[in-house]
Amino acid sequence: MDSVMSFFGLDCTKKKEKEEERHLRANDRELNLSYKYATNAIKTSKYNLFTFLPLNLFEQFQRIANAYFLFLLILQVIPAISSLSWFTTVVPLVLVLLVTAVKDASDDFNRRKTDRQVNNRRVSVLVSGELRSEKWMDVQVGDIIKLENNKFVAADLLLLSSSEPLNLVYIETAELDGETNLKVKQALTVTGEMGDCIEKLAAFNGEVHCEPPNNRLDKFTGTLTFRDQKYALDNERILLRGCTLRNTEWCFGLVIFAGPETKLMQNCGKTTFKRTSIDHLMNVLVLFIFGFLAFMCTVLAIGNGIWEFQEGSVFTAFLPRPDGVDASFSAFLTFWSYVIILNTVVPISLYVSVEIIRLGNSFYIDWDRKMYYPRSDTPAEARTTTLNEELGQIKYVFSDKTGTLTQNIMTFNKCSISGKSYGDVFNFAGQRLEITEKTEKVDFSYNPLADPKFSFHDHSLVEAVKLEAPEVHNFFRLLALCHTVMAEEKEEGNLLYQAQSPDEGALVTAARNFGFVFRSRTPETITIVEMGVQKSYELLAILDFNNVRKRMSVIVQSPEGKLSLYCKGADTIVYERLHPSCSKLMDVTTEHLNEFAGEGLRTLVLAHKNLDEDYFREWSTRHHMASTTLEDREERLDELYEEIEKDLLLLGATAIEDKLQDGVPQTIEQLSKANIKIWVLTGDKQETAENIGYSCNMLREEMTDVFIISADTPQEVHEELRNARKKMKPESEDEPTIIQRGILDKKSKMLPDETVDGEYGLVINGHSLAYALDKSLEQELLRTACMCKTVICCRVTPLQKAQVVELVKKYKQAVTLAIGDGANDVSMIKAAHIGVGISGQEGMQAVLSSDFSFAQFRYLQRLLLVHGRWSYLRMCKFLRYFFYKNFTFTFVHFWYAFFCGFSAQTVYDEWFITVYNLVYTALPVLGMSLFDQDVNDRWSVQFPQLYSPGQLNKYFSKTAFFKCVLHSCYSSLVLFFIPYAAMYDTVRDDGRDIADYQSFALLAQTCLLITVCVQLGLDTSYWTAVNQFFLWGSLAVYFAITFTMYSNGMYLIFTASFPFIGTARNSLNQPNVWLTILLTSILCVLPVVAYRFLLIQLCPTINDKVRFKVRQAKVALPPPSFRTRLRRRSSRRSGYAFSHAQGYGDLVTSGKYLQRGAISRGRGFSSSIQQRSGALQEMPQMYRAVKDASQ
Repeated sequence: MDSVMSFFGLDCTKKKEKEEERHLRANDRELNLSYKYATNAIKTSKYNLFTFLPLNLFEQFQRIANAYFLFLLILQVIPAISSLSWFTTVVPLVLVLLVTAVKDASDDFNRRKTDRQVNNRRVSVLVSGELRSEKWMDVQVGDIIKLENNKFVAADLLLLSSSEPLNLVYIETAELDGETNLKVKQALTVTGEMGDCIEKLAAFNGEVHCEPPNNRLDKFTGTLTFRDQKYALDNERILLRGCTLRNTEWCFGLVIFAGPETKLMQNCGKTTFKRTSIDHLMNVLVLFIFGFLAFMCTVLAIGNGIWEFQEGSVFTAFLPRPDGVDASFSAFLTFWSYVIILNTVVPISLYVSVEIIRLGNSFYIDWDRKMYYPRSDTPAEARTTTLNEELGQIKYVFSDKTGTLTQNIMTFNKCSISGKSYGDVFNFAGQRLEITEKTEKVDFSYNPLADPKFSFHDHSLVEAVKLEAPEVHNFFRLLALCHTVMAEEKEEGNLLYQAQSPDEGALVTAARNFGFVFRSRTPETITIVEMGVQKSYELLAILDFNNVRKRMSVIVQSPEGKLSLYCKGADTIVYERLHPSCSKLMDVTTEHLNEFAGEGLRTLVLAHKNLDEDYFREWSTRHHMASTTLEDREERLDELYEEIEKDLLLLGATAIEDKLQDGVPQTIEQLSKANIKIWVLTGDKQETAENIGYSCNMLREEMTDVFIISADTPQEVHEELRNARKKMKPESEDEPTIIQRGILDKKSKMLPDETVDGEYGLVINGHSLAYALDKSLEQELLRTACMCKTVICCRVTPLQKAQVVELVKKYKQAVTLAIGDGANDVSMIKAAHIGVGISGQEGMQAVLSSDFSFAQFRYLQRLLLVHGRWSYLRMCKFLRYFFYKNFTFTFVHFWYAFFCGFSAQTVYDEWFITVYNLVYTALPVLGMSLFDQDVNDRWSVQFPQLYSPGQLNKYFSKTAFFKCVLHSCYSSLVLFFIPYAAMYDTVRDDGRDIADYQSFALLAQTCLLITVCVQLGLDTSYWTAVNQFFLWGSLAVYFAITFTMYSNGMYLIFTASFPFIGTARNSLNQPNVWLTILLTSILCVLPVVAYRFLLIQLCPTINDKVRFKVRQAKVALPPPSFRTRLRRRSSRRSGYAFSHAQGYGDLVTSGKYLQRGAISRGRGFSSSIQQRSGALQEMPQMYRAVKDASQ
């Protein structure tokens, strides 16, 4: 039954009772199916072949305008009240429904296609004692499946066994958390013993009791019962759907959650139907128009009642009334007749045109070569075609950091060794040169183990290494020994580093290229190659990193027997532990650190000391006792670490660049000039987030202040936020000013923007943000944050990202945009008005949930300032013009009613009414709405201030709408009364009468069409051949159709349908008719021209000023300036570049996380290595992470 229901598009799982605890048994499908758990098939499409028509029509008729036109159609088939033929409504309505249905079907087909691709992936499933290749969609909860290297994880699995020692697996979680670093998972020993033995795995009947499906990526609780023993399960035993298996030949897993119940799908968030602010405004205006239509119809119905009562009896001899019809009933029928006639105030073609315009502007984004990224062959893509104009109104941008602003690639950029700074390049005059791609790189060919992708430009450092300067050798020796990186060498000389994060891998790679190659490690030793000589150091202790210590040390014994302690850490921490003799060197190194920090680089200070053997033996004994005690273990270990980590000798400092994507600082600067506020929401630690803030020029030294919110209680968070607000604006009230907005019962609270003197930044931690997002503090948080130029939220969860976006949407009447590249950004992308996905290194989950996607953050500038602004400008021009031409068209009917006895007679020919919006005026306005631009793309980027009017709704608003109505009212008066007066008592040249109804109708509609075409010409800023063709072509088509429909032939063939026989040729050959057309057009257009002229002279807008500047620029626009990277001089410390989490050192020394032993090798600089293949030379610089520090 469920399958039948799902076939018809109905989701039966929603009716299932809420799951409290999951229970399953391995290899027992019968039991597991009884619980009715979800299968592994996913379904994001809405329709199937049978449900498409009814569901789509139901959705379309939920749009109030479509329902309204259906109601009109019903009225038109009632003969008593209809003065228009049914086809005047049914043709446009069917066209609208058809176009929308085709578009919806296309979108749903693409979703179904994606679903089918995922569901039809193959995986090996253990069924009836043998492995079978099954589709993902056929996998069930409780199945045991086999995964192979570089394959996606098919469902949420309990890891049972793997090919690696100690049952480890390495996984990449880019689709889940946006991190490309490798993580390590480990199976239980009791299940790991089964290995890849099919018989043992088939006989496995363990039972799992665990938490129900949820969206917590970092948490799992459950138990496994096997052979009457109960084993605890946590997140370290679980492989989540969306991960990729890496560096692991195979593994087996038990399916815990499948399909829509997996944590990946649970994190996708609720997909909401996004509508633009113009759509919402249109709904309000349509309601007003309906009310106005009812008012006009009521006025005319009352007029009809009065006329019938006073004058109607005179005409009964010619027009006898039906039985039972008196003046009041006639007024009632007239009301509905005028509802039909005046319905053109909301023409159904409006919605068709809007969809076409949005689709066309979406294609411009898809076709934009300036948003194409050739390196990954990725074009920009408008995945949603209904939100284009919203891109021109963005006020807040919420951005992820890793992979969005940065490339997530760490590079060893500079260093300071023994008081000398390395990394800069100078010319012969001693002037510092800007490093570009053309700058000569250091040649590392002398080192056969060097990474070919590593680049460095300062040759003096290589010379210092070759001269065997002891301080330089000690510096790189420390980098090669003091870390927790794992080395994998599957082929001789082919090294792959698995670092816990890229910055630690970058340091070890730097040491590798300068001749100190980390080769392998065991729990007791570290093997490195020093300038071609392989040495094995005995690893005696790792003094591990934690957030309080902010440093890491190792104690090693060299092959010569010398005991040494090597330490690296944050500068302020290491400086406190230096020997007094280092004071001068410390001053020089501090200057270098300030310079590095000024460039936004991540710094570490390196120090060392030699140890006395007797002292170390005694210290080691106390260390062993402290590490095995059960009471106050951490405190006692910290005391021992403090004792031995003192009187250190300073070696120098490193500077690592977390490489920004190209053009990020310039993009952020341009968006800031456009009055767009950028908030960074990242899961990284505070120091890293601050560094990127300074690198991107979001945070600047010139700022008045940067507030750090890091309190641990709600009271302290409130106090810190309040103090920050009071510092920015001392006179601000404690209670915020709330503005109630909205109509009817849809009221919303708005917090007005508060202006401050100076520029401020706000950095808030995740745990403080959790308190600040509480209902009691959210307004305080928003007030303080919105006073700041820049806001950075660090250590935030995916849910908190979405909550921040929802908070701004709740209290600010502003359009929001969220941009990210990982699955952890999906909820934020879905919460914002516009979601943008970066298709980069970190999976496609964000792209699949986004409305727009491209490969680089810098393309956001062009998306908003060019495409967004143009789309908004075109849509607003279209709406203003469309309402103008249709209100003008309709008001002429209204005035005519006073001269036709309120009889509901139409002033125009029926055929003109039918094709006015569909043929005569459709293409010219579409041409303007698809091609118009006030200035070209380069000027749009050159002057970001052009973007501001969109944020303030200046181009189309309720005020602009009412101006259109007044303009239409004036034009309609001219268009009715000038032809009426000109035709009154007028005769032809030959003396025959011309003042008949049909001639007047032809004259009125011709004046109307020419006037609206002239108005369109005034509104068009950018003329193309297409615009010209559409405008003049529409006028030509009008006259061609008019002469054809009013011809003798059409009358003879369809007598009832074409009664205007000969009207065109009899009227349009008279000079006075053409003079009337000219006079009417001039009177309609003249006030508009005068008003616009005075407006430009007295109150020019930013658009007027820029267009004037463009006209003055007779020569071509100068090429955009390519700004060199600004050096930021500062005394501020950059964040220390630590990567691994607390406790990782213990795992290294325990041997749990070590791979198989390295292959046997001789000396590092053997001739065989020197003969490495050309393919190896091209291998990228890679370092993999084994555990996520951010967790």
